[in-house]
Amino acid sequence: MEILIGIIVFIYGSIFGSFYNVVGYRLSNDMSLIKPRGSFCPNCKHELKWFELIPILSFLIQKGRCRKCKKKIAIFYPLIELSTAILFLISYLIFGISYEFIIALILSSYLVIVMVSDFKYMIIPDEVTLFCGALTIIIEILAYGPLKTLDYILAGSLLFLIVFLFMKITSYIFKKESLGGGDIKLEFVIGLILGFTNGIFSIFIGSIIAFPIAIINQMKNKTNMIAFGPFLLIGAIILYFLKIDVFEILKNLTYL
Repeated sequence: MEILIGIIVFIYGSIFGSFYNVVGYRLSNDMSLIKPRGSFCPNCKHELKWFELIPILSFLIQKGRCRKCKKKIAIFYPLIELSTAILFLISYLIFGISYEFIIALILSSYLVIVMVSDFKYMIIPDEVTLFCGALTIIIEILAYGPLKTLDYILAGSLLFLIVFLFMKITSYIFKKESLGGGDIKLEFVIGLILGFTNGIFSIFIGSIIAFPIAIINQMKNKTNMIAFGPFLLIGAIILYFLKIDVFEILKNLTYL
């Protein structure tokens, strides 16, 4: 039974991943998610048929090309579908069917959409941040009650404020913007999910992961500007999936 549920979760993850490709592309380009209703080729605007929309498989069957104009489809798209499916499956294997599983899906979905929008367009859509934040609050009220949820809201607000002040100070010192507004708002959602201490530590993990990418980018493109949002969320996912409580670790270290 567990294997069957895992397969279903994986399939649904790939379907959502296909949708997240659309969300990241359309919101980043100020397009409606409703109109046009169908997905289309960005090159020739050919409206895709149902058999061209099967996650991962359609890309393989069509040999990575649009069926009409034959232009290559970026491998980024099926990789997003596969990544979402894997993240959904890992979420189920770790948390089972639970409130934590739903929050893991929200965090995974947020990461995938931000990967599409931030890596390709250097944008984190406010609509996605607002939706993920509001949905997280609703789930936490159902799971933990209003008082505990208020603690998470305060943690998210404090994390947002600290990162905002850090951005202002570093931007003033270096005379250029050090963080985007989307990255700062993103920290509110991370604080909602992880709490304050883990939220701070997730920034540290994300920075470590992003650092070599920034160095390579500097060497190749002569710029240290990178899409930082996905790395912040990867740091958050590592802590959440591994169920690490940094506050408890620090507290135990004080007794040594």
